Amino acid sequence: MIALVQRVAEARVTVAGETVGAIGRGLLVLVCAEPADTEGHAGRLVDKLLKLRIFADESGKMNRSVVDVGGALLIVSQFTLAADVSGGNRPSFTGAAGPALGRSLYESVLRRARERHPAVAAGIFGAEMQVALVNDGPVTIPLRIA
Repeated sequence: MIALVQRVAEARVTVAGETVGAIGRGLLVLVCAEPADTEGHAGRLVDKLLKLRIFADESGKMNRSVVDVGGALLIVSQFTLAADVSGGNRPSFTGAAGPALGRSLYESVLRRARERHPAVAAGIFGAEMQVALVNDGPVTIPLRIA
């Protein structure tokens, strides 16, 4: 699985002008499943998200997790993270899982995150979404869960 994690002061997702998910301080996580991904990958991604130490401690060092700071997660599906532009200027998305597997694994990430963390918001799989955020830092971390 591919994820792009952004530490945010706030973030929200809207669909057709309606907010479907919003958080204050926490992590905006854009998620893309790849064809070989499994439920195990989804579990390892959630483990990493909850333990990732990218919030400042009292010394200003990145030493605290979203759990430690009482932050929230906003998890959004984004198959375009698998884009390949090596063959030209138009991206190919053959590296992304098909819609059925992509939806299943995205829903698995959401379910697992909600089982383990009290504040989880989400986008809508397959919808045309607008994502607004205030990146804190800025801090943006790419992850690949193999």
